[in-house]
Amino acid sequence: MAALDRILASNAQWAADVAKHESMFFKQSAQGQTPHTLWIGCADSRVPESVVTGSKPGDIFVHRNIANQFHVDDGNALAVLRYAVEHLNVEHVVVVGHTSCGGAGACLAAAQSPTFSSNGPIATIPTLPADADLNKWLDPLTRLAASLKLAPDQGDAVNILVEANVKKQVDNLAKTEIMRNAWAKGQKLSVHGWVYELGTGLLKDLNVSRA
Repeated sequence: MAALDRILASNAQWAADVAKHESMFFKQSAQGQTPHTLWIGCADSRVPESVVTGSKPGDIFVHRNIANQFHVDDGNALAVLRYAVEHLNVEHVVVVGHTSCGGAGACLAAAQSPTFSSNGPIATIPTLPADADLNKWLDPLTRLAASLKLAPDQGDAVNILVEANVKKQVDNLAKTEIMRNAWAKGQKLSVHGWVYELGTGLLKDLNVSRA
């Protein structure tokens, strides 16, 4: 329980510090949210969006999952997108991958395996059945990795896949009925693709924005 005790103690200290320096912050926060951005990122613990962007609670609406994917048939992701676009009126949707992504690494390894086959479901994590939840989630990314035909000895292969994945998710978002309807109505809304570099702490814009 020591780790959880530290979290609770740190939270109490944070709340006290915020209240001391911005006495109205929590009262205003309780009245509602007006985030400017929807962040679709990886669940990796090293990429906390508010921390790496120096943002305050209320600035960024967040959806995170394994390998920052946006599956067009994922009801959870679509619900988040719809709420962000149609109810919160965010102006930006940003897909953010990161270097040395474990999910991307697993998909690349599976795609480069001598036994890999794209015919039928793919067991990206070989210790799990192909229809396990994690393997079903990683299936599209493993297929993307296979399509890139990266050499096994290519040192930057994982990060090439990371960038390709971000670009693919930007494409997926742009094709949704939610985004197309918003653009048709003239709503101020854009989609962007970024990569967070773990070794530097910097965000890299892949220049694939749609508006």
